[in-house]
Amino acid sequence: MIRRILSIAGKPGLFKLVSQGKNMLIVESLSTGKRTPAYARDKVMSLGDISIYTTEGDKPLAEVFELVKQKTDGQPVDVKALGDDQAIRAYFAEILPAFDEERVYTTDIKKLLSWYNQLLAAGITTFVAEEEKPAEESKGE
Repeated sequence: MIRRILSIAGKPGLFKLVSQGKNMLIVESLSTGKRTPAYARDKVMSLGDISIYTTEGDKPLAEVFELVKQKTDGQPVDVKALGDDQAIRAYFAEILPAFDEERVYTTDIKKLLSWYNQLLAAGITTFVAEEEKPAEESKGE
Protein backbone atom coordinates (compact mmCIF):
# COMPACT_ATOMS: atom_id res chain seq x y z
CA MET A 1 0.00 0.00 0.00
CA ILE A 2 2.68 2.50 0.90
CA ARG A 3 4.78 1.71 -2.19
CA ARG A 4 3.03 4.56 -4.03
CA ILE A 5 3.64 7.03 -1.18
CA LEU A 6 6.80 9.06 -1.69
CA SER A 7 9.10 11.30 0.27
CA ILE A 8 10.89 13.95 -1.78
CA ALA A 9 14.01 15.59 -0.39
CA GLY A 10 13.59 19.34 -0.03
CA LYS A 11 9.78 19.20 -0.17
CA PRO A 12 7.75 19.01 3.02
CA GLY A 13 5.22 16.25 3.56
CA LEU A 14 4.45 13.06 1.71
CA PHE A 15 3.26 12.58 -1.85
CA LYS A 16 1.19 10.01 -3.72
CA LEU A 17 2.48 8.86 -7.11
CA VAL A 18 -0.13 9.78 -9.72
CA SER A 19 1.63 9.23 -13.04
CA GLN A 20 4.99 8.93 -14.71
CA GLY A 21 6.28 11.03 -17.56
CA LYS A 22 9.60 11.21 -19.36
CA ASN A 23 12.26 12.06 -16.75
CA MET A 24 9.66 13.00 -14.15
CA LEU A 25 6.90 11.78 -11.88
CA ILE A 26 3.58 13.48 -11.29
CA VAL A 27 2.93 13.49 -7.55
CA GLU A 28 0.07 14.71 -5.40
CA SER A 29 0.60 16.13 -1.91
CA LEU A 30 -1.21 14.07 0.71
CA SER A 31 -1.95 17.18 2.77
CA THR A 32 -3.05 19.67 0.09
CA GLY A 33 -3.96 17.48 -2.88
CA LYS A 34 -1.89 19.76 -5.14
CA ARG A 35 -0.16 17.99 -8.03
CA THR A 36 3.43 18.82 -8.95
CA PRO A 37 6.21 17.24 -10.97
CA ALA A 38 9.16 15.47 -9.35
CA TYR A 39 12.12 15.43 -11.70
CA ALA A 40 14.88 12.85 -12.15
CA ARG A 41 17.29 15.12 -10.24
CA ASP A 42 15.04 15.11 -7.14
CA LYS A 43 15.82 12.56 -4.46
CA VAL A 44 12.58 10.57 -4.38
CA MET A 45 12.14 7.66 -1.97
CA SER A 46 9.19 5.29 -1.78
CA LEU A 47 8.12 4.54 1.79
CA GLY A 48 7.91 0.90 0.68
CA ASP A 49 11.69 0.89 0.16
CA ILE A 50 12.53 2.19 3.64
CA SER A 51 13.29 -0.05 6.60
CA ILE A 52 14.32 0.42 10.22
CA TYR A 53 17.51 -1.12 11.61
CA THR A 54 16.90 -3.73 14.30
CA THR A 55 19.22 -6.05 16.17
CA GLU A 56 17.80 -8.95 14.11
CA GLY A 57 18.15 -7.24 10.70
CA ASP A 58 15.94 -4.67 8.99
CA LYS A 59 12.20 -4.24 9.54
CA PRO A 60 10.17 -2.75 6.65
CA LEU A 61 8.63 0.64 7.40
CA ALA A 62 5.13 -0.67 6.61
CA GLU A 63 5.43 -3.24 9.39
CA VAL A 64 6.68 -0.58 11.81
CA PHE A 65 3.66 1.60 10.90
CA GLU A 66 1.41 -1.38 11.72
CA LEU A 67 3.11 -1.70 15.13
CA VAL A 68 2.59 2.03 15.78
CA LYS A 69 -1.06 1.64 14.77
CA GLN A 70 -1.48 -1.24 17.24
CA LYS A 71 0.18 0.75 20.04
CA THR A 72 -1.94 3.85 19.44
CA ASP A 73 -5.21 2.09 18.51
CA GLY A 74 -5.07 3.84 15.13
CA GLN A 75 -4.78 7.33 16.64
CA PRO A 76 -2.17 9.99 15.75
CA VAL A 77 0.95 10.30 17.90
CA ASP A 78 1.60 13.65 19.57
CA VAL A 79 5.38 13.72 19.19
CA LYS A 80 5.77 17.02 21.08
CA ALA A 81 3.89 15.63 24.08
CA LEU A 82 6.34 12.71 24.30
CA GLY A 83 9.03 15.08 25.56
CA ASP A 84 12.78 14.96 25.06
CA ASP A 85 14.91 12.59 23.00
CA GLN A 86 15.13 10.00 25.80
CA ALA A 87 11.34 9.87 26.15
CA ILE A 88 10.86 9.53 22.38
CA ARG A 89 13.39 6.69 22.23
CA ALA A 90 11.73 4.96 25.21
CA TYR A 91 8.32 5.28 23.52
CA PHE A 92 9.71 3.83 20.29
CA ALA A 93 11.29 0.97 22.26
CA GLU A 94 7.77 0.06 23.43
CA ILE A 95 6.70 -0.15 19.77
CA LEU A 96 9.80 -1.86 18.37
CA PRO A 97 11.90 -3.23 21.26
CA ALA A 98 14.60 -4.64 18.97
CA PHE A 99 15.42 -1.37 17.16
CA ASP A 100 19.15 -0.73 16.82
CA GLU A 101 19.76 2.11 19.26
CA GLU A 102 23.11 3.01 17.70
CA ARG A 103 21.94 3.26 14.08
CA VAL A 104 18.40 4.63 14.55
CA TYR A 105 18.57 8.30 15.48
CA THR A 106 15.91 10.25 17.35
CA THR A 107 15.35 12.36 14.22
CA ASP A 108 14.54 9.13 12.32
CA ILE A 109 11.95 8.20 14.96
CA LYS A 110 10.40 11.68 14.84
CA LYS A 111 10.20 11.51 11.04
CA LEU A 112 8.64 8.04 11.16
CA LEU A 113 5.98 9.20 13.66
CA SER A 114 5.37 12.35 11.60
CA TRP A 115 4.87 10.26 8.45
CA TYR A 116 2.51 7.97 10.36
CA ASN A 117 0.43 10.99 11.39
CA GLN A 118 0.40 12.34 7.81
CA LEU A 119 -0.77 8.99 6.46
CA LEU A 120 -3.57 8.84 9.03
CA ALA A 121 -4.61 12.42 8.19
CA ALA A 122 -4.80 11.41 4.51
CA GLY A 123 -7.07 8.47 5.39
CA ILE A 124 -4.43 5.79 4.83
CA THR A 125 -4.76 3.28 7.65
CA THR A 126 -3.65 0.05 5.97
CA PHE A 127 0.10 -0.10 5.63
CA VAL A 128 0.79 -3.76 4.86
CA ALA A 129 -1.19 -5.56 2.15
CA GLU A 130 -2.93 -8.70 3.43
CA GLU A 131 -0.53 -11.08 1.65
CA GLU A 132 2.48 -9.16 3.02
CA LYS A 133 1.46 -9.28 6.72
CA PRO A 134 4.19 -10.74 8.90
CA ALA A 135 3.79 -14.36 9.98
CA GLU A 136 4.43 -13.34 13.62
CA GLU A 137 0.77 -12.37 14.03
CA SER A 138 -0.32 -16.01 13.85
CA LYS A 139 1.60 -16.92 17.03
CA GLY A 140 -0.69 -18.14 19.75
CA GLU A 141 1.85 -18.90 22.47
